[in-house]
Amino acid sequence: MFIQTEATPNPEVLKFLPGREVLAEGSRDFRDADEAQVSPLAADLFDIDGVTRVFFGSDFVTVGKDPDQDWPLLKAPILAAIMDHFTSGRPLFVESAAEAGGHDDAVYEGETAQIVSEIKDLLDTRIRPAVAQDGGDILFNRFDADTGVVWLHMRGACSGCPSSSATLKAGVENMLKHYVPEVTRVEQTL
Repeated sequence: MFIQTEATPNPEVLKFLPGREVLAEGSRDFRDADEAQVSPLAADLFDIDGVTRVFFGSDFVTVGKDPDQDWPLLKAPILAAIMDHFTSGRPLFVESAAEAGGHDDAVYEGETAQIVSEIKDLLDTRIRPAVAQDGGDILFNRFDADTGVVWLHMRGACSGCPSSSATLKAGVENMLKHYVPEVTRVEQTL
């Protein structure tokens, strides 16, 4: 098994491509070892000293590290954990913990429902695929029809990335405002 690695815009996050499907649908973000207990792979990665975050995408795993750690020292044990997991045949999640992790499912009505549908469609077709290339994901959180503010949740390599604010404002906000005139601003949920 050959696992490729790619740098991401976030210097504290590296993208690992095992050459096979990781997660069939959606994405999954683990912010600490307690959250990771539902996934044998995520738990194994958090067992490596210096790993601070794990994110599963469709065909990749991104791993965040402590700023005091160096990638040359962390890369080999991370590669070994990913390889061991996929060659062992163990499931990605224990029991029914797969929870795809998609957009917020709040119900909107009338014209607001149409606006939210357009926002989610743009996210899914134009924005999320581009962000996945960098090892992250952006999910819809909520839309305030009174102010025109869209709240988005950044995950994986995007979360905590130094360039995420620029991506959010220059890229995502401009695109949403262009295609959905009711959008006035985009903000990130924490």
